[in-house]
Amino acid sequence: MSVGQLTKHRQLGLSDEQAIQIYRYMLTARKFDERALLLQRAGKINFHVSGIGQEAAQVGAAFALDREKDYFMPYYRDYGFVLSVGMTPNELMLSLFAKADDPNSGGRQMPGHFSHRRLRIVTGSSPVTTQVPHAVGFALASKMKGEESVSFVTFGEGSSNQGDFHEGCNFAGVHKLPVILMCENNQYSISVPLHRQVAGRVADRAIGYGFPGVRVDGNDVLEVYRVTQEARKRAIRGEGPTLIEAVMYRLSPHSTSDNDLAYRTKEEVDLHWQQDGLPRYKNYLIEAGIWSEEQDAELVASVQQEIKVATEFGDKAPFPAPEDLYRHVYAEGEGV
Repeated sequence: MSVGQLTKHRQLGLSDEQAIQIYRYMLTARKFDERALLLQRAGKINFHVSGIGQEAAQVGAAFALDREKDYFMPYYRDYGFVLSVGMTPNELMLSLFAKADDPNSGGRQMPGHFSHRRLRIVTGSSPVTTQVPHAVGFALASKMKGEESVSFVTFGEGSSNQGDFHEGCNFAGVHKLPVILMCENNQYSISVPLHRQVAGRVADRAIGYGFPGVRVDGNDVLEVYRVTQEARKRAIRGEGPTLIEAVMYRLSPHSTSDNDLAYRTKEEVDLHWQQDGLPRYKNYLIEAGIWSEEQDAELVASVQQEIKVATEFGDKAPFPAPEDLYRHVYAEGEGV
């Protein structure tokens, strides 16, 4: 790498400490994901949707946003993102084990359905892409209130074929709303490969709605940071939305209910493991002179211990009371 490439994080306004913090969140998301897969196989939890291979784009985008002002509508693989904006491994484990104190839904939703009022993570639902018009609505509210905030929404490339995506883009483009739409193009919509879903590039779909579309290497955390940072600046200046297509690869099966080798080969998956953004960023930090193999071994051990403690916490936490089944179904409170 050139000298400039080795100091890219500094050129983007990130300190050495922030650059290392980015890596820690990526690593924590990966270790959480790996533990969740083991828990499901062991019969301790029922279901898990993996985000392995997508951490670089998620964490890079999160660090480019204002975690005190912006609103977030992540989709179901975004463990790296929600950790970066303030959720904890303990909270994610409460969701995995469907426990009463799960901040997302009190144990009602499947894992990966994020919600956290304090962190401005807006609740999502199982039908894909419904979060896009929600994000556009939040952006409209921010504009009407004169707030210097943006809404940020993620989705898969399959979602870019849904009506919710196109309606949301059209409305956002017409009204120049402060919303950033990031497609995590992981090459597969469950079992359907990209070339059978999209004839062109997802980013190019923005052209028809009057705002920029940017394609970026989703395995390059600093490049995703740069692109998202620019998109946020555009939004705050009143220049409207940006569509980001972060291209990566879903290294794990679609979910723990999926046999991915029924529609793709092991050789294909192994090839993409070589482009994994996590070791790529680790190597960048080492070559930049701000990280070492010794520090990395210490961090891995620390994160694994944190995930172990979170697992025990989630496993031992109380389940919801049976009578809570009827809460949040009908209107409650005085005068009802």
